[in-house]
Amino acid sequence: MSRKKVIRVGIMPLEKFKQRTLSIVKGQHQSSKKDPKIWFPSIQSLARVLSEENQYLLKLIADTKPQSIRELEEVTGRKANNLLRTLRTMENYGLVKLIVGKATRGKAPLIPKVMYESATIEINFFKV
Repeated sequence: MSRKKVIRVGIMPLEKFKQRTLSIVKGQHQSSKKDPKIWFPSIQSLARVLSEENQYLLKLIADTKPQSIRELEEVTGRKANNLLRTLRTMENYGLVKLIVGKATRGKAPLIPKVMYESATIEINFFKV
C-alpha cells in the first residue's frame, strides 16, 4: 500500500439503511463524500468482521502479500475453507478483494488484497 487508505465505516440498522438508500435513489437525500462507504447493521456485526483475529489476518495479508489462499493458510495456520469464508465476508463489506490470479496446472489461485489500512467508525446516536 503506497499511501495510507482510510475507509469510513458506519453503523445503521438494515431497515434504516434501506430507507436511506431509497431516499437517495428517489433524490430526497443526497449522500456526501464524508458519508461512510461501508455500512454494518450493528456493532455486533462490525465486531465479528473486525475482530482482533481478523485484524491480525488483514495485517498478515498486507505484510506477506500471499499469492494464494494456500500460501495464506501456511502463514496463518488456519484451514483454507475457514480463511476463504472469512475473506468472502470481508470482501462483501469491501475490506478485502479476492483477485483471480494466473492459472497454473488448470487452477487459478485467489489472491487476497487488503483494500484499506485503517477505518474510522461513525455512529450517529440520533439516527438509530
